Amino acid sequence: MSKIIELKNVNKWFDKFQALKDVNLEVNQQEKIVICGPSGSGKSTLIRCINRLEEHQDGQIIVDGKEISENTKDIEKIRAEVGMVFQQFNLFPHLSILDNCTLAPIWVKKLPKKQAEEIAMENLKRVQIADQAKKFPGQLSGGQQQRCALARALCMKPKIMLFDEPTSALDPEMIKEVLDAMVDLAKAGMTMIVVTHEMGFAKEVADNMIFMDEGRIVEKAKTKDFFNNPKSDRTKLFLSQIL
Repeated sequence: MSKIIELKNVNKWFDKFQALKDVNLEVNQQEKIVICGPSGSGKSTLIRCINRLEEHQDGQIIVDGKEISENTKDIEKIRAEVGMVFQQFNLFPHLSILDNCTLAPIWVKKLPKKQAEEIAMENLKRVQIADQAKKFPGQLSGGQQQRCALARALCMKPKIMLFDEPTSALDPEMIKEVLDAMVDLAKAGMTMIVVTHEMGFAKEVADNMIFMDEGRIVEKAKTKDFFNNPKSDRTKLFLSQIL
């Protein structure tokens, strides 16, 4: 398996607060990684740096062979290869579900409208909300909106998908439908980095687990080892509180 993401000694500050401290990480193609850790440990900042939604000040981030830095001219190209699903769905409320999904392929990839709509319908079908295509986000449940956000990201045909706590804003009964769509995506071979507290999902899908605390990667291990035999006391404490 070849490396598709590489972080080398990455540091990130917000004013005087250091959010990431010497983070090193390698992700192979088709690998599924789940990142967990307490609030404020740097999990979201880490994945937001991978597609340059946040700028790191120090170290190297290489995505699919291209280094990301402030003089990266083709940041849009890198972002097109890295799909992202957020906590809040970030759908355009005034656009239909179908139009939300075709916007980026038409504008960024310059696809003809008809082709963009075909791709959008394929992906809406994939996440099982094709029947909602003509509706507006406000007419959908939270779980349906999040699945639409997932379909929208997939319409760009990304090589990598990043998820930032995709179920934390959902009602409990809607969490499963979003996780099921993510499980299907994982089984189809997508490279995924998922920040989540859904440990059942992590056990089912993740190849490797990462535990972060205070801006550092405290522990990275194969999923089974991570849950059955965590090495760090900090990881053990965290798992005892959430499992």
